[in-house]
Amino acid sequence: MASGTESDGASDTPEIYKDPDDGRQRFLLELEFIQCLANPIYIHYLAQNRYFKDEAFIGYLKYLQYWQRPEYTKFIMYPHCLFFLEQLQNANFRNAMAHPDNKELAHRQQLYSWKNYRHNRLKHILPMPLPESEDAPPASAPPLQFNRKRKCV
Repeated sequence: MASGTESDGASDTPEIYKDPDDGRQRFLLELEFIQCLANPIYIHYLAQNRYFKDEAFIGYLKYLQYWQRPEYTKFIMYPHCLFFLEQLQNANFRNAMAHPDNKELAHRQQLYSWKNYRHNRLKHILPMPLPESEDAPPASAPPLQFNRKRKCV
């Protein structure tokens, strides 16, 4: 009888799971997985192994879209992963990445992006040189002389 009353008291209060590290481990695991999506070869691996046929995995990819919010993007080192995460929401893209030619195309385009990113970005950031105006003095003109003598009052 004593054991029955003890178990009755325990079943009245539900046990609440307390994460020992306050979600840090889950955060790091999801961050690592998200950043793996920046690699088209890894996406091809997932497609070849039929991960994209599993509805639970597709649901997980939808759940991971919260990483596109600014408070989470600051932790991401490979921003291409966010592009691929968005593309993986489309069934046509998931099916296409199962083919090796599409994997190579995505990988090549990613490399071109990296190769030309700095040049393209600097083209829009750096100031353009000012055009030569006709009012400017000729380059051979002597510099102006200023009188640097000061009078004390």
